[in-house]
Amino acid sequence: MAEAPKEEKGTIGAIIGTVVLAVVCAVGGWIAREMVPAEKPPVANPMAAMAGMPQTVAITNVEERAYNLPERFVAHAEAVQEVELLPQVDGYIKEIMFKEGDIVQAGQLLYVLDDERYRAVVNQRLADLSAAEAEERRAQRYFERMEKADARGITEKELDDAQAGYESAKAKVMQAKANLVVAEYDLKKAKVVAPIAGQIGKTTAHLGDYVAPSKGSLAKIVQIDPIRVSFPLTDRAYIAWRQSQRAGTARQFRMRLLLPDGSEYDREGSWDFDDNQMSKETASIMMRLSFPNPERLLIPNSYVTLLTDYAEPPKYPSIPQQCVFDLPGGNQGVWIVKDDMTVEMRPVEIMENFEGWVPVVGGLELGERIVLSGTSKLGPGMKVVPVAPTANDDITPGYVPPIDE
Repeated sequence: MAEAPKEEKGTIGAIIGTVVLAVVCAVGGWIAREMVPAEKPPVANPMAAMAGMPQTVAITNVEERAYNLPERFVAHAEAVQEVELLPQVDGYIKEIMFKEGDIVQAGQLLYVLDDERYRAVVNQRLADLSAAEAEERRAQRYFERMEKADARGITEKELDDAQAGYESAKAKVMQAKANLVVAEYDLKKAKVVAPIAGQIGKTTAHLGDYVAPSKGSLAKIVQIDPIRVSFPLTDRAYIAWRQSQRAGTARQFRMRLLLPDGSEYDREGSWDFDDNQMSKETASIMMRLSFPNPERLLIPNSYVTLLTDYAEPPKYPSIPQQCVFDLPGGNQGVWIVKDDMTVEMRPVEIMENFEGWVPVVGGLELGERIVLSGTSKLGPGMKVVPVAPTANDDITPGYVPPIDE
């Protein structure tokens, strides 16, 4: 047999190769299909699948509650009075009548200076006064005799001299009395007493030390009960407060403190006064309160947190915070349960959370039913089966969680 041309051999080989490749691909595809699991049909929308099924949800009612969210200020405790004890006379300290850190009362004796020199001066001034009074009596008698004498027996000059002598004697008495007052004052000031009640600090002088007004203070007394607490109020808040007072709409505030350790001070403050000028740097004015401080828990120059709220707080329609969810655009909404047991999503306007509840200022009325839990499975118009909410610390006052045994 004659040999086929080379071109014919190449065509036949290509056809055979194509057929073989197709067979291999078909077999491989069949094997791959058997190894890969069959694709499941798409599942319907879960919300659509449950649309006809009532959903069990916990509900609650819109109720009126007091809203008393406290405003916080960084406040500064300061002494109402503080006094540096300066000696008003010089001398050696003879006695110290207190212990450092004591609570002293106004008028309490604190230091006794050596007063022998001042007593001697007082005695001398008493003697000077006695001599001046004796001279005054003599001059008075002489002047009275001259006045009664026959005018023909004395000259006008003699009468004038007698009167001048009497007036001079009276002036000497007055001078002697003034000198005695000064001497007695110096003697009195040899005893240093507390001018105010408060806590006395460290003494700078001790027994036997020589003290004088030029040598500085002996100790410092700080009044601590009551104590003053000051805080800054912005100019806008201050004007709003004054305007409400003028209009007669100002509410009575309650003033409380948080101590530096976070605990609440168990005594309320009262209004003291507001400053007489604004700070140019901060555009605020200092307001001052007075707090009783018998246990000395408030220390002058310490910082505390001031809580201000209303003595009689206003009331608003309120709902638990957990009822509220976010809507597109930054708004908030809740699910309303209608009379036919279907739900409706409604936008609401709320205020800041206070003790787990939020006041509603728009969108709800008192007594309306809202969904408390189970909101993630709801859709508009869906039927629900309402149940009472489970007690928890968010919505149940005084809630105590159970103890697992």
